[in-house]
Amino acid sequence: MIRILFVCHGNICRSTMAEFVMKDIVNKAGEADEFHIESAATHTDEIWNGMGSPVYPPARAKLREHGIGTDDNELGVSEKRARLTVKRDYENFDYIIGMDSANIRDMNRIYGGDPENKIYKMLDFTDRDGDVADPWYTGNFDATWRDVSEGCHGLFSQIKNFF
Repeated sequence: MIRILFVCHGNICRSTMAEFVMKDIVNKAGEADEFHIESAATHTDEIWNGMGSPVYPPARAKLREHGIGTDDNELGVSEKRARLTVKRDYENFDYIIGMDSANIRDMNRIYGGDPENKIYKMLDFTDRDGDVADPWYTGNFDATWRDVSEGCHGLFSQIKNFF
């Protein structure tokens, strides 16, 4: 089983979108049983008293616009709650994908480095460099969708070529 963790600051927009885009990709490829996919946050901004916030409504709307999170293709979107990444995640996942440089820095701090080279930036799996802009601040969920979708498709292609 291939285990993937997507990570961003709060786990309500970018990493959550990536989680469900990737679940949709592997589901449509008939390989959902070969993957375990989650997402998490580097900060507790969206976690209070042990309870995480749900998927941010505009992020959920963008997923729904692309057929994810609908009655026909729920994939767990309605149950998703933000969670904090922890040190043991490093041992439990094969690929740990951050959305931006700050996420990468925070993950290295939380995990104590990256001795097994498991940490990547989302756009490492595209033809573009840079960060996935945070739509919490930009309001541009179309750009985030494009970056996340291209990154997830690129990641899936890389994994399939490797195995």
